[in-house]
Amino acid sequence: MRPRIRRTDWPRPALILTDTPRPDCSDCRGEGGWNRDYGDPMTGEYAGSDWDPCPCWDENRRWLLVPVPRLPRREQPYTDPWATTHHNDTPF
Repeated sequence: MRPRIRRTDWPRPALILTDTPRPDCSDCRGEGGWNRDYGDPMTGEYAGSDWDPCPCWDENRRWLLVPVPRLPRREQPYTDPWATTHHNDTPF
C-alpha cells in the first residue's frame, strides 16, 4: 500500500487516506488503469469507454481521517457588469 492524503467533497467534505497506484507498474505505468473503448456491435461505431482498474491498487481502499466543515459563503455585493455609472472606459 502506498498511502496518500486527499481531499474529497462527496458524500461530505473530508480528508481521506487512500491507496495510490504503484508507480513502477509495467501494466498501467502508474496511472492505476486504462480506458477501454468499445463500439456498437451492429454499426461498429464508437459507443463509449470503460475504465479497467489495474490490479496493482484498490481504488476503493480509503479511510476517513478528518471531516472538513462546510464554510458558509460570503455574500458579495451585487454589481451590474453592464452599468455605465461606476466608471467611464471611453478613450481620451
